[in-house]
Amino acid sequence: MHSAFSFLDWSVFGAYFLILAITSYILAQTKIKTSREYFVSANSMPMFAVAISVLATSQSAATFLGAPEFSYKNDFTFIGFYLSGLVAVIFVAYVLIPKFYAMRAVTVYELLETRYGESAKKQAGIMFLIGRVLASGARLYIGALAISMILFGDIIFLHVMLSITILMLGALVYTYFGGIKSVILSDIIQAITYVGAGIVVLVYLYYSLDSVNIMQVLSENNKLRLFDTSLDGKFSVIGLLSGWLLLNIAAFGMDQDMTQRVLSCKNKEDAAKSLIVSILLTIPVVLLFLAIGALLFVFYHKASVVQSFDGENITIFMYYILNEMPDGLRGLVTVGAIAAALSSTNSVLGAMASVAIEDLYKPWKLKQGEIDEMHFVKASRNAVVFFALVLSLMAMVSYFWQRYSDLSLISFALGVMAFAYTGLLGVFFSAIFTSRGNYKLVPFALVGGFVTVLSLQPYTFGISLGFSWQIVIGTIVAFGVMQLKSSKA
Repeated sequence: MHSAFSFLDWSVFGAYFLILAITSYILAQTKIKTSREYFVSANSMPMFAVAISVLATSQSAATFLGAPEFSYKNDFTFIGFYLSGLVAVIFVAYVLIPKFYAMRAVTVYELLETRYGESAKKQAGIMFLIGRVLASGARLYIGALAISMILFGDIIFLHVMLSITILMLGALVYTYFGGIKSVILSDIIQAITYVGAGIVVLVYLYYSLDSVNIMQVLSENNKLRLFDTSLDGKFSVIGLLSGWLLLNIAAFGMDQDMTQRVLSCKNKEDAAKSLIVSILLTIPVVLLFLAIGALLFVFYHKASVVQSFDGENITIFMYYILNEMPDGLRGLVTVGAIAAALSSTNSVLGAMASVAIEDLYKPWKLKQGEIDEMHFVKASRNAVVFFALVLSLMAMVSYFWQRYSDLSLISFALGVMAFAYTGLLGVFFSAIFTSRGNYKLVPFALVGGFVTVLSLQPYTFGISLGFSWQIVIGTIVAFGVMQLKSSKA
């Protein structure tokens, strides 16, 4: 049963987009005079607003639907990833953030320029852009797939394309005019929306199970475990303190998508606090969606559930939305999924534009002579539109690639940034903790980390190794490449 949207659902949907339209118009009145204002708001954003924005950016439609899926099939050990994230942000807050603010950085890759020269900054920026096109394009596709299922009751290309367009236009109206300030303020709206939707679903689910001993069912089926002390578990304690820790350090400190809003704080102290507060807020949000998955396990306990939609595998939360949600609540959950997708999409547009303009285009243009700053503001907005088109096209390509390729584009593309992280980790660690390495080695280290992780995938050479260990090995290889020569060589 794939129930169509009711009038009440469409009313909730329309009210949400009316709020988006009004707030985007208000935020569009912001006057931007420099590219620095556009990308980091001239360091004027309040700490708590940035923290909420980082929370929203770290979530996506994949998380919105994926966290309940994990607890439905497994337990609560996924929360360990975010506890590992807490350790990572403390490292980023007190090791990397002071360095970024000391150089008044607009992008994180400027740190590499101070150690290895301008070419290192460009090479790291290009690695980021390539990874982000694939990873964020695939995430956009996943979000659009979910929206198409709910809104249109099918996943034909036309409806998926319309869903991609809805998501991208929603992200674009904020990012284009107001830059990072609009993105941060819109992220607050999106965070309230999808967390609110999650709370409503949790309450509704809980009261629909009033005759069931929830804790007994979960306990009997080992669904309440918080920590995995095994050696080979996906989120084992060992993995959380090694590979997943490195992954979080890269995500929060070396990925412009996440760190751009942190660089918009008034000073390094506020920036450090915003990161730590964001992860402390993220932990209960993730627990909320894990709890939804646990209740869905109780709801469907001993029932025969085929998690499929027109041949497409779907999560248990999506199955519940499509088959069990009452009118009105279905609309609310739909806007929750859209909000989760928008919060990650609008941020990546600004992040990719900032790297393209500040790290690649601006240095080249300034070598040609003095250029009016408004030229770079216009170029920044053009870059946002360009990457909106590129990501939309990547999302549409994902539709066909997933169906006609033996290689799962989605599983690959969602891990691309993690592949890219190993090279960035090796180069950044070399720059921060050693006096070795030079600009000639940077591209080899970046590619070396990527290729190492790629070669450790089961679909490459048949090697079966936990992803956290792949991150560790890839980082060691990239770091080792940087140590081959001294910085003077």
